[in-house]
Amino acid sequence: MATFASKMVVSMFAVVATLAVLAPTMASAKQYVVGDDKGWTKDFDYTTWTAGKQFFVGDSLVFNYPAGKHNVFKVNGTDFMQCSKPLVGAPLTTGSDEIELKTTGRKWYICGVSGHCATGQKLAITVSDGSAAPAPTPVSPTTGAASGSIVSAGFAAAMVVVGVLGMVLF
Repeated sequence: MATFASKMVVSMFAVVATLAVLAPTMASAKQYVVGDDKGWTKDFDYTTWTAGKQFFVGDSLVFNYPAGKHNVFKVNGTDFMQCSKPLVGAPLTTGSDEIELKTTGRKWYICGVSGHCATGQKLAITVSDGSAAPAPTPVSPTTGAASGSIVSAGFAAAMVVVGVLGMVLF
């Protein structure tokens, strides 16, 4: 019969192997402050601000601005292009408006204060599902496995099976 210590080692191995499999998929939602330290303002390039950012369902946008000077309208693509306020729906006006991204697809936001959208106070983003992780970068022979730190899902799953079998058999 196996000793308590050997059972603990096998159990710890199973836990570590399980974490190796699950950790890459446990992404947390991000909160994006629109415009970063500049906030939601006119004469700012929000297209450049979005460059390189990936928005996923569950993330949120925070629009910071002086209350009373700006607002935020969620609009469709046509209203975005024409800088037109929607016919229905009230603007967000608190000066610290948070919008959770709940669905995939294109999202458009404008400031409805006269002339602001035309001076660049508008934001267009694409929201992705996030359930499909990006493809891992292959490890090249010159970089070595240690620098990539990539554990294949198959290997990790096999480690979990070995750990569970070890607990059952000992």
